[in-house]
Order: sequence, then C-alpha cells, then structure tokens
Amino acid sequence: MRINWNYPPIRRGLAGSIDRFIGPGATSAEVLLQTLLSVVAACVAVVYAMLKMPEWDGLQLFICGLLALDISGGIITNATSTAKRWYHRTGQSIHHHMKFILLHFLQLFLVAYFFLSFDWVWFMIAGVYLVVSALIILMTSLYLQRPVAMALYSVAFLMSLYGLAQPEGMEWFLPLFYCKLLVSHLPHEEPYRPNSEL
Repeated sequence: MRINWNYPPIRRGLAGSIDRFIGPGATSAEVLLQTLLSVVAACVAVVYAMLKMPEWDGLQLFICGLLALDISGGIITNATSTAKRWYHRTGQSIHHHMKFILLHFLQLFLVAYFFLSFDWVWFMIAGVYLVVSALIILMTSLYLQRPVAMALYSVAFLMSLYGLAQPEGMEWFLPLFYCKLLVSHLPHEEPYRPNSEL
C-alpha cells in the first residue's frame, strides 16, 4: 500500500459524471461497496418503515428509501481513498466543502417537512449544528481533524438521540446524516492505494 494523491483523467460522458461524484479511478471493490451496501440499506429502511409506519404513503416511502440510499452510500463513498483524494485535491477550499455541506440542507428539509410536520425548530437546530461543526473541522489543524470530527459527531449523535425529535420510522436519519458529513466527508485523510496500482 502507498499514498497517492494523483488521480487519473476524468472519463467522458456518463462515466465522467460518475467520476466527478465518487472520484476518478475508483477500484471495483470500492464501487461494489458503494452500490451494494447502499441498495441493501435503502431496502431495509423501506421495509422497516412499512412495518413501523404502515400509514405512510408512497411518497414518504420513496423519500425514506432515497435518503437511506444517499446517506449510506455517501458514508461509504466519502470514506474511500478515491473520494478522499478527489474531494481533498489541491484547489479544494473551505468554500467548496461548505457548498457540499449546504446542499444537504435539502435532506434536512425533506425530513422536517414529510416526517416531522414542518418542524422548523428541528430543521434550524440540526442545520446550524451541521454548519458550525463543519467550519470547526475545516479550520482545525490537519493532525487534529479526525479527533475533532469524532468529538463533534459524538455530540451530534447524543443530540440526535436525546435533544431533537426522532422521526418515527427514520430514527437512523440524523446519526447517519452527521456521520456522512462530519466523519466520512470532511476530515482530510491519506488516500492509500492498492498494490495493483503500483
């Protein structure tokens, strides 16, 4: 194994769009983990919701499955070496990372609107904590980013369980949401590559 920050050129067409999403040069093992586990997670989330919340309509089940697919896939994808060297490549600034973070306010909005009866207080508290935590991680010295991210995630985890309302049928949402962004995406980590790329 070795650390390699150099990534291959982005491919053309649809493959290029995938490269921009998961990082160019993803190994087959990384792609398998990202796709298989996220699909399984989405299916489990929908089945669980159907059993626990039989009154949910088709749109709510669809949103639940979509969020589970994105968040579980995002936790895995953002933790891969391929994604680390892509999202933390030279030229990526705090602005770029915060743009990625702010895009996820849409997910908070969907949960607040469809599963918490328009709970704007929940939406604002969850969102403000995300932004403040992200800025702290990004402004922390590189050698401290991982422990700081874990400390902030621990607070988020406890807040998700005991401080904020949990959407019944989607109790997993906030803990995994913060895991994806604060732990998996933001810390700048070394992109180890397989021996086959040597």
